[in-house]
Amino acid sequence: MSLDKLRDDIDRIDHELITLFKERMDVVSQIADYKKANHFPTLDKSREEAKVLALAKKLPDELSTYIYPLYDTLFEISRNYQHLHKTDHSPLYHEITQAIEQTPKMLKENPVVACQGIEGAYSGLASKKLFKHPDVQYFNTFEGVFSAIENGFCEYGVLPLENSTAGSVNAVYRLLQVHDFKIVKSMRLKIDHNLAVKNGVKQADIKEIISHPQALAQCAALIEKIGTAVKITPCENTALAAKLVATSERNDLAAICSTHSVARYGLDCLKRDVQDQSNNYTRFICMAKNLEIYPGADKTSIMAVLPHQPGALYKVLARFHALGINLQKLESRPMPDKDFQFKFYFDLETSIYSKEFAILMDSLDEICQEFKYLGSYLEVV
Repeated sequence: MSLDKLRDDIDRIDHELITLFKERMDVVSQIADYKKANHFPTLDKSREEAKVLALAKKLPDELSTYIYPLYDTLFEISRNYQHLHKTDHSPLYHEITQAIEQTPKMLKENPVVACQGIEGAYSGLASKKLFKHPDVQYFNTFEGVFSAIENGFCEYGVLPLENSTAGSVNAVYRLLQVHDFKIVKSMRLKIDHNLAVKNGVKQADIKEIISHPQALAQCAALIEKIGTAVKITPCENTALAAKLVATSERNDLAAICSTHSVARYGLDCLKRDVQDQSNNYTRFICMAKNLEIYPGADKTSIMAVLPHQPGALYKVLARFHALGINLQKLESRPMPDKDFQFKFYFDLETSIYSKEFAILMDSLDEICQEFKYLGSYLEVV
């Protein structure tokens, strides 16, 4: 039999499948109307599981395995189609639409903003790019930033979430799990590190380099080149490292810090741009206690706990795929109060005004044990 003949057979079968698919979706539409009229949930998990098991038994062993992903996808499409027929929305979606209506068109120009570190910290630089004239208040720890927002001392907090070279800032992800705050904006800040010393100190004099662990990780090639004779010491912040060098009586101490910190603390710059990658960016998020959604928001972040069973993550990813929503980031985070259990973090690219966004917000509780909406926002560079 020729390949052309086999392809003709496939075309014929596909035509029959399309006809049957349309017929099936017409029935799905009727089921959606019935469930709506009788206040039934869209998801009937036990029926789906029983149905796919029965279908698998009708196939030979070598094909039965494939029926599960096939019908998982078909069930997902059917549920999404049913959601299109719903006119009522979840409390979360109503909260989101209310926030869209009530949020001002632009961020405040001069709010009180919490940052970790001291003057010269990259978080402070990010704040001054997000807001025109922020009143930046510095705190020793990330927890201090969250507490300042929680207690109403500051309106916003600006925190580093991830770096393009060194990866995620784990402490901030952990705090996102335990605090009920919302992301209202994010930005990517170009990070250019410098090797800074007191006036007159030469590179050969350096016995110790101090900086934040993330900055040290971003400058691994420099540290390796300097060698083991130089001690590497982490500290709370790059700006603090610069201040410690400036105020120390030692002449063998250096800091890895920003250009702003070099000038702020009167240091000499021995080497500029000492980061491993020239395109070194840190993503900062702006957090608030209340939900604020500004015009142009096209990025949404959520955290979710999924059932501990095969295919749980696949079903969530299938939901994004079926709705045409682009997944920009997926990361699993350990849950602090549970042994070897994880919470998933998702960054999604989707307009908050689209019907797909509405369906997603209305239906995530069907496939997640629990989920947390972290906000919808615009990311700037």
